[in-house]
Amino acid sequence: MFRFILVFLLLLPAVAAAQARNTALDGLEGENEALVWQAVGRLDADNVGFCTATLIAPELVLTAAHCVYSSRTGELLKAEDLTFRAGLRNGATAAERKIAQIEAHPGYSPRGGVNQDNIRHDVALLRLATPIPTHELNPFVLYQGRFTKGPVSVVSYGRGRAELPSRQAVCRMFEQYQGVVLMDCDVTFGSSGAPVFSHKNGRGQIISVISSVGHYDGKKTSFGMVLPKLVADLKQQMRANAQNPLAGARRIRINNGSSRNTSSGGAKFVRPGGS
Repeated sequence: MFRFILVFLLLLPAVAAAQARNTALDGLEGENEALVWQAVGRLDADNVGFCTATLIAPELVLTAAHCVYSSRTGELLKAEDLTFRAGLRNGATAAERKIAQIEAHPGYSPRGGVNQDNIRHDVALLRLATPIPTHELNPFVLYQGRFTKGPVSVVSYGRGRAELPSRQAVCRMFEQYQGVVLMDCDVTFGSSGAPVFSHKNGRGQIISVISSVGHYDGKKTSFGMVLPKLVADLKQQMRANAQNPLAGARRIRINNGSSRNTSSGGAKFVRPGGS
């Protein structure tokens, strides 16, 4: 039986101490190393905070669905209030764009809390107001191969490292259950939406996106989802809603699945000030 318990990461001192002990989590200080990951950026929401997001096409950015909803009201944020800051390092960006269209997967319920069904659908696709040409930034592609357990890496922004991306070069994807992926990667507030990379075929390919953090089998665990079908759904949804803007106001309600022993929590937006 698959059992996991999710908890909020609320205690800053405890989080900071855990990061200090994890020598595998490295800030991308070096310019050459940072260049490799510039298509990963910070997604800023005016007066809300930020998540991590990734360029997957010149005009498309991938992040977690809960990053595009207000944590207070559960309402979808306004596209014009979101900004993607690609490759942000110490105030400088490789590219910066406003968001023109938001599409969250209809299987995600913003008022449903953190449960198994929400985690497996916690994906959003954003269309940039102006595309970023491939000669400026090379988008990352989705991993299309068969799921296998093993090493992955994560690039993210987070509390205490809001101005500099960090990379955990090696963490482990150790289980997949009904579309939910379990990893031992070190994530915190702001890491929501961060890309999880497989390195089996040369340049990193996105195998999942960070949704939530909690405990599984007594160990701190980060949770993601299997992406290809979800992203295909979102692309189709984006095309349909771009042709008919009124369709964007409709939300499809899907009942939560058979989640077991689950309580609410997760890696949410983090305010730049760390609150």
